[in-house]
Amino acid sequence: MTHGFDKDFWERHWQQGPGSMGGNPPNPYLARETSGLTPGTALDAGCGGGAEAIWLASHGWHVTAADISSEALARAAERAATSGAPERLRWVEADLSAWSPGERFDLVMTHYAHPVMPQLEFYDRIAGWVAPGGTLLIVGHLHTPGSTGHGHHPPAEASVTSAAITARMDGAEWEIVTAEEHLRTVTGRAVPLHDVVVRATRRR
Repeated sequence: MTHGFDKDFWERHWQQGPGSMGGNPPNPYLARETSGLTPGTALDAGCGGGAEAIWLASHGWHVTAADISSEALARAAERAATSGAPERLRWVEADLSAWSPGERFDLVMTHYAHPVMPQLEFYDRIAGWVAPGGTLLIVGHLHTPGSTGHGHHPPAEASVTSAAITARMDGAEWEIVTAEEHLRTVTGRAVPLHDVVVRATRRR
C-alpha cells in the first residue's frame, strides 16, 4: 500500500481521529535524549498534537512547532494553552518538503513524521536546519521485512533503520551520539512499537 502523506492525507487523519488524539504524553525518548542539553531554540518538525513541543517549552526551550495539518495544530495549540509556557511556543502550518524556517536551531527533532518526500531525504533536509554545535533527534518507525502498512505496521516508505540514517551522516560534520532500535509497549495499543532513535551533534 502506497501513501501520499500529503496535506489531504494528514487533515483526514486528524479530523477522523478521536478527540483524544494529540493528548498522549510526550515520547519517552525525548526526555532521555535531551535531558543533558542546555535549553535554547528548537524546531519540532511534524509536531502533530504537540506533546513533544509542549514538553520542551515547559523545560525552558523556545520552540517552533511545524506541521502540515491545520487540525493537528489547532489541537496542539488548545492543549498548549493549559500547559506550561505557551509563550515559548510558535505554531507554524507548513509543508516540510517545501518550507524552510530561514534559521538554524540548537535542537531539531522529529517524531514519526511522514512527509510527502522520501523518508531519508526528509531527514537530510531537516538536518540542514541544525546550528553548529546543535542536536538532531530522529525518532521513527523501524523498517522490518514485510512492512506493508496494513494492520498495525507502518508502510515501508515511512520506515527506516538506524544504519540507513547514520550512513547518510558525514563523520566530519556529525558526531553520532545515539543509534538504537527498540521494541516499545504502549498502553492501549495491541502490538508494540518498533522504534528507531538517532541523536547526532553537528560538529560545524
